[in-house]
Parts: sequence; C-alpha cells; structure tokens
Amino acid sequence: MVYHNLKALIKGIRACKTVADERALIQQESAAIRASFREEDSYARHNNIAKLLYIHMLGSPAHFGQIECLKLVASPRFTDKRLGYLGIMLLLDESQEVLTLVTNSLKNDMNHSNMYAVGLALCTFANIASEEMSRDLVNEIEKLLGSSNTYIRKKAALCALRVIKKVPDLTDHFITKAKNLLADRNHGVLLTAITLVVEMVQADPGCLEEFRNAVPLLVRHLKSLVTTGYSPEHDVSGITDPFLQIKILRLLRLLGRGDSTSSETMNDLLAQVATNTDSTKNVGNSILYETVLTVLDIETDADSGLRVMAINILGKFLSNRDNNIRYVALNTLNKVVLTNTDAVQRHRNTILDCLRDGDISIRRRALELSYALINEQNIRVMTRELLAFLEVADNEFKLGMTTQISLAAERFAPNKRWHIDTFLRVLKLAGNYVREEILSAFIRLVVHTPELQAYTASKLYNALHADISQEALTLSATWILGEYSEILVEGGLVDEEQTSPVTDVEITDLILSILDSPYANLLARQFVFASITKISSRPTTSNNQQERIAAVLAGYTTNPELELQQRAVEFASLFSLGELRVGVLERMPPPELKATVTGIVSENKPVGSTKTGKDADLLGDDISAPSDPVVAVPGGHKTNEDLLAEIFGGSTATSTTTPTPASQPQKTTAADILSLFDSPAPSASPQAAPPPAASSLFDLSPTVITAAPPPKPATPNLPSYNAYNKNDLVISLTPQRSTTQPGVVDILARFQVKGNVTATGLNFQVAVPKTQQLQMQPMSRPDVNPGATETQQMRVTAPVGANIRLRIRISYSMSGRPIQEQVDFSGFPPGLTG
Repeated sequence: MVYHNLKALIKGIRACKTVADERALIQQESAAIRASFREEDSYARHNNIAKLLYIHMLGSPAHFGQIECLKLVASPRFTDKRLGYLGIMLLLDESQEVLTLVTNSLKNDMNHSNMYAVGLALCTFANIASEEMSRDLVNEIEKLLGSSNTYIRKKAALCALRVIKKVPDLTDHFITKAKNLLADRNHGVLLTAITLVVEMVQADPGCLEEFRNAVPLLVRHLKSLVTTGYSPEHDVSGITDPFLQIKILRLLRLLGRGDSTSSETMNDLLAQVATNTDSTKNVGNSILYETVLTVLDIETDADSGLRVMAINILGKFLSNRDNNIRYVALNTLNKVVLTNTDAVQRHRNTILDCLRDGDISIRRRALELSYALINEQNIRVMTRELLAFLEVADNEFKLGMTTQISLAAERFAPNKRWHIDTFLRVLKLAGNYVREEILSAFIRLVVHTPELQAYTASKLYNALHADISQEALTLSATWILGEYSEILVEGGLVDEEQTSPVTDVEITDLILSILDSPYANLLARQFVFASITKISSRPTTSNNQQERIAAVLAGYTTNPELELQQRAVEFASLFSLGELRVGVLERMPPPELKATVTGIVSENKPVGSTKTGKDADLLGDDISAPSDPVVAVPGGHKTNEDLLAEIFGGSTATSTTTPTPASQPQKTTAADILSLFDSPAPSASPQAAPPPAASSLFDLSPTVITAAPPPKPATPNLPSYNAYNKNDLVISLTPQRSTTQPGVVDILARFQVKGNVTATGLNFQVAVPKTQQLQMQPMSRPDVNPGATETQQMRVTAPVGANIRLRIRISYSMSGRPIQEQVDFSGFPPGLTG
C-alpha cells in the first residue's frame, strides 16, 4: 500500500502492531518513494521528501533523497525551498561530497528578494557549512552583515560565527561590519553581534585592539539596560534582557583584561550593576555572577573597593538556599583567595558553615577554600574547626584533611606544644588516614623537641591505651615509647595537673598487646619488634622484662611470615652481644631537617605523583617516586634519615625527596615514566638495570631516570622524524649519534603548533625498553604558541646495534580542551646506535 501524504503515512506506521510490521511498511514506502523520484513530478517530490524526512527521523535510511532535496531548493516556490533546505540540514553534513552542489543554491538564495528565502539559506549555511563552503561564501556573509533588514543581519551574524569557528583566519573579513553591528539598537542584532565579537576576540587575540574603542559604546548599552524600566518585550522576572546584559559583561571582561584604560571606563558601571541588580531571583544572580567575574578579571587593584564588593557578592551567594549558587561562589572564591585573601577572610565563618552542608561537592570546595584561608592569625580557630569536621567527615576526605592540617600546623604553629597537640589530635581522629610522610614529620618534630618528649610519650601512651585501632597512632606511639621508655619510667606519665607513675612492665604489656590486636598489620608488628628490642636495652628495664622480650622474639624466629621471621632472628641475635647491644640500640640521633612535610606532600596528591585527576589515575596513584634523582650515600654509609627510615619499615621517601621550587620546570618522575608500562617504581640504587627477560621487551626493570648532562645540540641539517601530528600539535624528533660513546644517541624533541591556538600545559613523557636507559632535560616551556618552537633534549643509551624504541605520552590543552595521547615510536633508521 502506498500512502499519498505524510499524515496517512504517520497513521499507517502508528497502526503497526510489531516492530517487524513497521520495518516492512517503511521498506515498502521507501521503495515507492524511490520509484516516484524517477518520474520527476514536482508536486509528488515535495510530498515524498516530507515522508522521507519522517522516515529518517525514525532511524531508517533516507540518504537517497539528498539530490531530490537539492531539486526542491532550486524550485521558485517558497514552500519547496523550505522543505528542501530542511532536508539538506537533516540528510547532509559537512563531510558529504554532495555538499559542494549546495553552495551555488545558497549563494543564489542569499541574494534573493524575499528575506525569508535569504533566512533559509543563512540558516542552512550556519548548520552545515564546511571549511570550503565558508571560504566560498564569506563575501556573501560579509555583505549581508550590512543589510538594512534586522532579520537578515541577525542571521548573517550567526553565519559569520560559523565561518570563524571553521576558518579562524577569515576573522579580518568581519571586523569592520562587527563594529557597526555593536551600535545597532535592535536587541536581537546586538545580542548576535556581541556573540560574534566574543568569538572573534577569542579566536584571534590580535583583534582585541580593534574593539577596545567600543568599550564606551558597550558601557552605554549596558547602562541603558540597567536603568530602563519595565520592558514587556525583553523582560525576564523584572529584569530587562538579562541575556544581553550577560553577553555585554562577558565582552567587557575580555576587552578590559590587560588594559587599564578600558577597565577604568567600565568601573563605575560595574559598581552600578552590582548595586542595583535584584539578587532574590536566579536571573539577577546570573548577572551578578557575570559582573563578579568581570570585576575580578579586569585591571583593578587587589584591594580596590570594586574587588571587595565583588567578593562580598560571592559571600552573599554562600548564604543562598540554592546549592548551585553556593557551589559557584565557592569555586570562584577558590580562584581569587590568593590575590584577595583579606576580602575572602571576612566570609570565613560562612565558608566554615558550608563544611556542614549536605552536598558533598559543596563540602569539598569549602574544604579547599578553608585550607587557603589559614594564616598565622587564625591558625588556632581554623584548625579547631577543621578538626571538628575531621571527626565527622566522610572517609574520602580524611586523607587530604590530615595532610592539609599537618601542613598548616608545620607552617603556622604558634609554638611546639600546640604543634604536637595538633598532631596528636589528628592521630586520634584519623589515624588510619595519615600519610607515611606526615608520620615521619611528626617523629622528626618530637626528636627535635627534647623538652616535650616526656609530654608526647605520655600522651601517646594514654592514647594507645584508649584506642589501639588507629594505625598511624599505633605506629607513632610504638616508635616513641620504644625510643623514650626510660623517660616515662623515671618521670612518670605527665598530665596537665599531676604525674602518675608507670612501670616498664606496663609499657611492655601495652606494646606487646599490639601483636594480638586484630587491627595490627605487618608494618605494626615490625614496629613492635624494633620497639621492644630498644626497651630491653634501656637501664630502666628489669632483667625479667629483658628475658620476656627475648622469649617473645625467639618465638617469632620460626614465624611463617618471612619479614617478621627475619627481623625476629636479627633482633634476637643482638641479645648475645652483651654490652655491645646497648650501644647498637641507643637512642636515635636527631635526623637532619632538610625535608619538611611541605616539601613532600601537596594537596590531595599521592606522594611522588605529579598528576591530578585523570592523569593521576593513568599514571598510577600508588607509585611513590622522588621528584629529583635519588643520590646514593658515598661508601654505602647510612645517614640519620636512613636509620630513622629503617625503624619506619625501610621507607626513605622523607629523607631523599628534595622539594622542587615552583619556578623550575616540572620534571618527569621515574614513576610517571615507568607507569607508562605498568612497571614498579624505581629503587634508590643508581646502578644499571639487569639484563632483560626475553619474554617481555617493555617489562622495565628498576631504573633511575636522572637529569641528563646537556647533550650536544642537533645540527640543523640532521633529519627529523615526526613522532606525533594531531590536533594541530606536531612533535618531531632529531637524533644525533655520539661519536665518542657507542650506543649513546642524543635526541632533540621539537614542539610546534600548526593552527592559531596555543597548546598549554604540555607534558611530554617518554619510556624505553628495559635494555635501554633514558635521561631527559626539562622542556623549554610548557606552553607552545603558534609560530614558536619549544624543545626538550633527551639521551638514550642502548646496546650497540639495537633499534631505539620509544613509548610517548603527551598531555596538553587546546582552547581549554584537555587532550592526552599515547604513541609508540620506532621510526629512527636502523644502526643509529652502531
């Protein structure tokens, strides 16, 4: 059955009882439509295209109607043109070859006498224009921007927007006409014109100066909107044309950034908008928010009244009942807190109230902001509030919170006693969520504060007696009590008001109870062995307790857990050394304070990781690696930090990590490189890697990746090889074989951008097979500007005759869009290492 019109076809399809019936009907109707197309009946063509478009909307093939749509567009009747252009927009996209046939029809209709026909052509162009079509019709669009008809000017401005997005180098065609459109009195034209100018300025910052002289005009437009009374045509909740106001504010922000003259011109008006806009409804809040962003982005003094007013608006947002508004305010305050700390401090209480919000995203942003607000004056108040929140916080917050509280305490602590009390409180509240580096810093603090060692040991004794379930508390108490047990026995437990005696038996009982605790893990038991061995050598420990400790250690010499067995055997053997044992187990010397918490841990980052978010997941959050090369101690002698680290279970992260100044280029860590191959983190040994396993070429062995000695710069006539060419970013590698060292190849990586958009935050990581070694210099600059070339030098040491193979990971941003790629490169000529 053939349906004669669209209405009948819709009824027929809806009458189908099964999907199979519907599919059969559509196939039958499609065959009839194809047959009808061959008859060249113009009336039937219109009807068939209408039915075909409905079939296309149902998901069935309709591509065979593309040419018929072109024939409808060529028809003189407006109804045919309208349906034909609708069909072109639905059935074609910019990748279709048929699209080239549409260009001539669009050009003819853009010059049509009927403005609605012109509008159809412009609407179609704005939806499907390709780069080639944009170049062909740019002159027509430019001409229509100057049309006397507001309907056409508005649509032409949107077409110009499409042209600029497709071909940014055509921006110059529209500068003059766009300036004229900014003076238009029609709201619709002005809205599209400002949208066009914003896109032009973002696509080509070079045309900023062209539009900066329009700032007074934009200020007049905005002032007119702010002071105009009720306007029914453009009114939204009592505010005149809020969409246009926001667009004007956005353009003013772009034009005022970096230009003091333009900024001064708009200052008074921004203050007027911020003061007079109704904040009781979302429409007004959207304008206020855009005003705040503009004030914070243009050239004003950090302590100016205008910026303070903007931050006060954000502070007012924090009291809004709408979660979205509160989140936006916290997010914006996080961006400006470092430059306007005093102004943000005024809203500290409101920010702290957000820590108790039911929305987890608001709590997270409020926490980040709270960390940034801590200073010497408010450290006590802020820490008290954060500790109160830590007590009830979700587990996912605790690790970051303990880190940040410890960082703040180290930086701003008013005295050592308060510092230690804060650490103790953290250990009691979240002992299972404390980083190893924080624990090491606490130990160093106690060791370097002899006047408070008795106080700290007493506090830890009582805390451990009350709660043995907190891992960090257990570890720190075990270490401190083992180190300073004689202080407790001689002076007793130091409390706020009185001192109570404690015996060596009670201390030993408490520590040995950890071995039977269900919360004790392998590391805690290792700590216990070290602690009781040290207690046994103290003069305050009785012979009975020494024999008891020796018996406990002897009992573990046959433990099936190899690590415990080894430590028990080693510690038990010390008891046969006589007086020499006392010298071996004497109190640890204070370690050098060359690595602080601040230099080791940064906010919400795994230690040794240089990535956040998705990058951190890819590169392996659990890998710890120093940000600088690990240097072996000459002669193999251990430093104080090494000895301290041994008591902590063999970790040396705190003693070998050197903070990297923020001003230096970020270095690629060993963990970052090894994680490309899902391999373990490097050891602290700088020795060469062992021979490879034949089964896995890219199974990297522990290899230290250090800063390479500057390789010889590659000469210009050496051949380059493209390693990456995507998203307008080109990375080429130029190898140069060493003439003095066989197997050594210096590689110069060049980074260039083909388009007009800067590649920002470029991070270039390379890994090599385990048979080879890689050394890298920092990149010249992480941002690659159009026309510029940034470089990074590498040196690969490989067996003579081996082919160099690289696995490369690149992450960067283009126009705010984050991009991450991974490629394997083996394009160097063979024999390069020969």
